[in-house]
Amino acid sequence: MAFHPPGELTESSLQGVHGTAPDVTVRNVLTVTANGAALRIRLGNPFGGTPLVVRSAWVGVQPATHSPVLVPGSNRRATFGFKRTVTVPPGGTVWSDPLPLTVRSGDHVAVSVYAPGSPINDHTFPPPESDTPGSFLSAGPGDAGSDESGTAYGAFSPGNLWWVDAVSAVSAARGTIVALGDSITDGYNAFGGGPRWTDVLAARIGQLPPGRRLSVANAGISGNTVSVQPNPYDPTTQCCGPPAPSRLDRDVLSLPGVSHVLLLEGTNDLGGGDHAPPAPAAQTIDAMRTIAARVHAAGVKMIGATILPMCNAAGGAKEQARLAVNDWIRTSGTFDAVLDFDAVLRDPADPTVIRQAWRNDCYHPNAAGDRVLGESIDLSVFGLPRPAALAPAGDHRLAG
Repeated sequence: MAFHPPGELTESSLQGVHGTAPDVTVRNVLTVTANGAALRIRLGNPFGGTPLVVRSAWVGVQPATHSPVLVPGSNRRATFGFKRTVTVPPGGTVWSDPLPLTVRSGDHVAVSVYAPGSPINDHTFPPPESDTPGSFLSAGPGDAGSDESGTAYGAFSPGNLWWVDAVSAVSAARGTIVALGDSITDGYNAFGGGPRWTDVLAARIGQLPPGRRLSVANAGISGNTVSVQPNPYDPTTQCCGPPAPSRLDRDVLSLPGVSHVLLLEGTNDLGGGDHAPPAPAAQTIDAMRTIAARVHAAGVKMIGATILPMCNAAGGAKEQARLAVNDWIRTSGTFDAVLDFDAVLRDPADPTVIRQAWRNDCYHPNAAGDRVLGESIDLSVFGLPRPAALAPAGDHRLAG
């Protein structure tokens, strides 16, 4: 089988720096969305004021996200330029060398990093209930990265990832869809026992034959804004990451194999908060137009999704702004394709709100709503056929 260029399998955008690492090992858990071999990991120090000093890093496969136990024999020591240690300067990232590790779509990858005294560049968010990203901390001091039994680690901490922001592999997948967004993409409040809409999308694409698939990387950050402005919830942005235009290169365009960007963002701009007033429609539109232009300039297709209902009063300024932005998304021709998520989830009796059965709160779908979103996406916008139209294809590991 001819391999395509390395394609991104999974991502979790780092959002801020939260303290200094104690003398423990953190075992990060991420779920990949395509088959691949020659796995690589990316570690980041985008917000730290001091270097990230990685004394060791190990990568293995987990049978289940809630357990630190690894598949026997799967754990591999990562090297960086053929060295077991690496120093990542403030603002920097580093890719590991390829590892002799093969994964399948849906596998849980454990990245165990020992970097005591380093700034904790992390992603902390209220996690979804299915295929939850998260981490384990070792119970004692020292390097526990090589432990496959899991006995060195404490309880699972859902929704906390340290330093790891991307996993890549050589894959038969044709490219990668990067979902750029806020908490609705991140999985915040997607309660009710199901996966995020991005995971539903990945599972649907995973039904296609390996050579027809795309991987799906989640670059959502709760509280994030699509326009460059003070964050409405936290002026330090430690909760919410830099605005989408500021993180576009690192979180999206720097990833290998990107073929499509799917933008679902603007709720936090239009809604406002204690630290920033509601953004006007023109500001939100200008940011989306700028992002689309940069994505197209990189030779990548741009998919726009309309902004979901926000419980704003009909006829009020916020609702009028949301409607204006959505009308522009649908009609401007800026995007290569449009996914009308607003039309999918809005209540026909009151289009200012999400249907009650699919709503967790005014901004966020529950797990049922996320499933509806993921299943509503027409795969042809990514140049893919519908899985139901194809004969079942066996899922197999790629030869290294």
